[in-house]
Amino acid sequence: MGRKVTLATCSLNQWSLDFEGNLDRILKSVEIAKTQGAKYRLGPELEICGYGCADHFYESDTLLHSFQVLRMLLESPITQDIICDVGIKILLIRPKMLMANHGNYRELRWFSPWNQLRKVEEYFLPRMIQEVTGQETVPFGDCVLSTKDTCIGTEMCAELWNPRSPHIQLGLDGVEIFTNSSASHHELRKADQRVNLVKSATTKSGGIYLYANQRGCDGDRVYYDGCAMVAINGDIVAQGAQFSLNDVEVITATVDLEDVRSYRGELCHEPKPCHRVKVDFSLSTDDDIYLPAHQPITWLFHTPEEEISLGPACWLWDYLRRSGQAGFLLPLSGGVDSSSTACIVNSMCVLLCQAIEDNNSQVLEDVRRVVGEQSYYPQSPRDLCGHIFTTCYMASENSSSDTCNRAKDLSNQIGSTHININIDIAVKGILGIFSAVTGRWPQFQANGGSQRENLALQNIQARVRMLLAYLFAQLSLWARGKPGGLLVLGSANVDESLTGYFTKYDCSSADINPIGGISKTDLKSFLLYCVEHFQLTALRGILAAPPTAELEPLTDGQVSQTDEADMGMTYSELSVIGRLRKISKCGPFSMFCKLIHMWKDALSPTEVAQKVKHFFRMYSINRHKMTTVTPSYHAESYSPDDNRFDLRPFLYNTRWTWQFRCIDNQVTIKT
Repeated sequence: MGRKVTLATCSLNQWSLDFEGNLDRILKSVEIAKTQGAKYRLGPELEICGYGCADHFYESDTLLHSFQVLRMLLESPITQDIICDVGIKILLIRPKMLMANHGNYRELRWFSPWNQLRKVEEYFLPRMIQEVTGQETVPFGDCVLSTKDTCIGTEMCAELWNPRSPHIQLGLDGVEIFTNSSASHHELRKADQRVNLVKSATTKSGGIYLYANQRGCDGDRVYYDGCAMVAINGDIVAQGAQFSLNDVEVITATVDLEDVRSYRGELCHEPKPCHRVKVDFSLSTDDDIYLPAHQPITWLFHTPEEEISLGPACWLWDYLRRSGQAGFLLPLSGGVDSSSTACIVNSMCVLLCQAIEDNNSQVLEDVRRVVGEQSYYPQSPRDLCGHIFTTCYMASENSSSDTCNRAKDLSNQIGSTHININIDIAVKGILGIFSAVTGRWPQFQANGGSQRENLALQNIQARVRMLLAYLFAQLSLWARGKPGGLLVLGSANVDESLTGYFTKYDCSSADINPIGGISKTDLKSFLLYCVEHFQLTALRGILAAPPTAELEPLTDGQVSQTDEADMGMTYSELSVIGRLRKISKCGPFSMFCKLIHMWKDALSPTEVAQKVKHFFRMYSINRHKMTTVTPSYHAESYSPDDNRFDLRPFLYNTRWTWQFRCIDNQVTIKT
């Protein structure tokens, strides 16, 4: 009897409700797995219908079409002679026992967990499946597969992250291979957690772990980042790409079952065994003595700067190629935020050109369709950027020549089609309408106006820029004699969203925003990375300049308004506050209690109290802006996106009387 088995796990770009495309990608992955000698193929969670169907899970059509695809998989000759999670014969249905129901996940909204440990029932298959397999029922429940040479158990996605992970009991019961069909989205610095969990799952009790994950934008704010892997006895032996433009990636590993059995030599077994479904099939062969087993590897983690460069870029490309649009338009101000968005588009073009150079025919086909030229072949990332990316600098009388030049220099280096627009005519026209009705003409505070006038004049500039951005997105290609329209890109970072430091419906409002879940601190580090990695030297001047909205009059031609002065706190302080608010679940008082220790070397308790109260006033006054904020790439676990991730009210008592009184009492006691 052989002892070495070759196993395959996948990262698939499965689109929600794209049953035909998902079927093709599943079959392609099975075909690749068999070509590479695998006898077991693992795919991601809900790979037939796509993980992100949301309330479409309520529809009977979703279940019907999933079974129709399953029937086609069962009938296909490609799925013969290999065990798949959707294979030639239905061996068992293992329901999910522990649901993901936090952050972006809402599984309990559509599904119920199987909470009957070690229990198995008979499930009656639909007639369309019975006609293919000849089966009337299949085992349904907490059970495992027992082949002629090994035992295979399953845990799904969130079950790996749970303190009661099924692999613990399965390992004690003698299960040697664990599989995990996952739909785990990307967050900055998350990959190491995932890898450590998989390694830990087999370090304690031995075993082989197969991890599969979705890849790409499944139709929402999250990006699934692959990272398929195979581990044995606490070591990773095969690693898939974390970010890739390939729709299908299959990694295989040959592992020795005897290594698991030796590792478990003195392990006690579980007295409550799982129900075993016997399978007349072997994963190994009798002549595998010369088949080399995969050796442990060191996982190559991306830095956060690389993750920002790669994840949002892949997400943007998925969105663009599915949208039917011809490219992107970005209001480029010459500041850190809009420059970061531009650099992510540049990174996307670099990835596309590399994929085409690597003979990815699907990417080339998609690029030609987006560009609208069937014979187009990009000569360089800069060439491609010129075809699909338009940037525009929208100057007003309050704009400095420095920001204008910085935007132009960056555009020249990445190759975007750049436009200079002056918005003063539009601003004065709108104010003229107001003046004709009221007989009043508002003034900036610097010119003797009130705070209300000052804010209104800033907002008019910002909102005019949004209108012009959409106008040029719809008609700039038309004006150049080219077909199609452009998607408008946003550039508000996660910290500004926390405090509402942006105008509602301004130029940060857009179709999608690749940096809306990324902190200002991380964006600055990302731009430093781009200076070195992409040789974008124009970014040095952008990084050296103080962040400013440039909405108030200049002083002697120089910027007098800065973001941090307007917000009343630095971006680094805001990043700490954001993490305490969401991740540590702090209200005003508990946040104050933590910060007096964290900031004791820099601020007194009175100053900490002022910062905390100022933040919560700004947060609560502007929380309503999150109901209209541009859909953003989810990258941070302290994101304030209220679509699904951060479910909080948008109408508060902004005085926070009770909470602030508790803070004041503590300050009084301290002083």
